[in-house]
Amino acid sequence: MDKITIIVPCYNEAEVIPRFYEAVTAATAAVEDCAFSYLFIDDGSRDGTLDAIRALADAHDNVRYLSFTRNFGKEPAMMAGLDFADGDAVLIMDADLQHPPALIPTMVAAWRAGYDDVCGKRTDRKDETFLKRTMANFFYRSMQAVSRFTLQRDVGDFRLLDHRCVAALRLLRENQRFTKGLFTWVGFKKKEIPFQVQPRAAGKTTWSYLALLSLAVEGITSFTTAPLRLTTVLGLIVSALALCYMVVVLVDALVYGDPVAGYPTLMTVLLFLGGVQLLSLGIIGEYLGRVFTESKRRPCYLIDELDGEKFDNTKLAGRRYIDTGE
Repeated sequence: MDKITIIVPCYNEAEVIPRFYEAVTAATAAVEDCAFSYLFIDDGSRDGTLDAIRALADAHDNVRYLSFTRNFGKEPAMMAGLDFADGDAVLIMDADLQHPPALIPTMVAAWRAGYDDVCGKRTDRKDETFLKRTMANFFYRSMQAVSRFTLQRDVGDFRLLDHRCVAALRLLRENQRFTKGLFTWVGFKKKEIPFQVQPRAAGKTTWSYLALLSLAVEGITSFTTAPLRLTTVLGLIVSALALCYMVVVLVDALVYGDPVAGYPTLMTVLLFLGGVQLLSLGIIGEYLGRVFTESKRRPCYLIDELDGEKFDNTKLAGRRYIDTGE
């Protein structure tokens, strides 16, 4: 019998936790010869999410959970889920039921057919604003243009991963995480299953435009050095233009004389060069900041509670808790 762990990152999802469990359990009942268990990760919720998860774990033997010491973000929450999950495969789902549970039997069938990474691919973005759709399209086009590998378009965290994929992802311990890119980077045999994003069962999304912009910057700086190369090319172009302009000014002064006017031109050139320098420093600073963060070698997350017991975070020392045998 196959064993699959359903990883559920949660942040302020108290209203929907029981409904999520009921809906997913009903969907998984149609899958034969497969035992499903749940691993909820409470990402420092401020409502009653942790209490709802505890109640669920007390009532059902196939429910496990862990809670963070504070809000670390969804990316570390998924990493913790991968670290602590067991079985033949894992299934990552959002607790808000926007990922349709009815798709689970299809995903399991594709996994059993030999695919290592079965991911849900959203078929439309009608539920999003025009600005959000435009930003998403621009991000994907930018990544395709500058990245050395093809990032899966409109494919998110809703996916079933074979234990081999999970083992590979556990090796990637960076703090500045862009999991959508990591799923693609590790490779393996993938299959995309189309689905329509469902309305949120309850609560409000925590993904603001600023958070999405930060995630996009994270993705670009994590998987390509193209912005740094762009600053080099831009510097060469500006230097060449400045050299040409210097020759023009010199010839004009020697041939026609120069009344030393040109104040508007001088200010334009200074402002342009200053803008280019600040842009270049900003891009370099983004990469330098990430190097600084990674050099600290801090853990991706800290756990407060694991299945009702206070967790000793020294067990996270080294690489991965699940590999220590403790």
